Amino acid sequence: MGHGGNVIDELVTDHREVEEMFGRIEALPSGHQDRKVYADQVTIELVRHSVAEEAYLYPAVREHVANGDALADRELTDHATAERIMKDLEGCDAGDADFDRLMGMLMSEIRSHLADEEAALFPALRQACPMDTLNELGDKVRKAKRTAPTRPHPAAPDKPPANKLLAPGTGMVDRLRDALTGRGKFD
Repeated sequence: MGHGGNVIDELVTDHREVEEMFGRIEALPSGHQDRKVYADQVTIELVRHSVAEEAYLYPAVREHVANGDALADRELTDHATAERIMKDLEGCDAGDADFDRLMGMLMSEIRSHLADEEAALFPALRQACPMDTLNELGDKVRKAKRTAPTRPHPAAPDKPPANKLLAPGTGMVDRLRDALTGRGKFD
């Protein structure tokens, strides 16, 4: 989290980190308890990443990119699907019958979403948006990730201004819960 650079570089680095976590999950045998720890870690990162994109990236896409509304709406639909899967996954242990199925669905959904962003959305934004704006968006995304929720909240608003107002408070509660339970950390 918080790598530096413009918004596209920041988010692509996040994408690589998520893929690395997926690889760790895939390398472990079905039912291994560390699969749940990695699943919690990847959920934390995906939720923070999504909240930041929804607050700053997609409004910029709507403003600067031709057909930006349709692009942003498609990405928000992807986020909603992934968030519902993460919510279901949150209630599963690594040994639960549904864990592997849900984890496979999440990995498939996220990999498709990341590929789409990197192939279509990011190049369009890079071409349409001035570099100083991309740099400012990078700073805003990094700041948003620091205060964003760490757990899926499928019913939470995904568009400004409501998402920008509610995310920091929800994030504080999530981080407190994570600290109390040790969620996302190895023993």
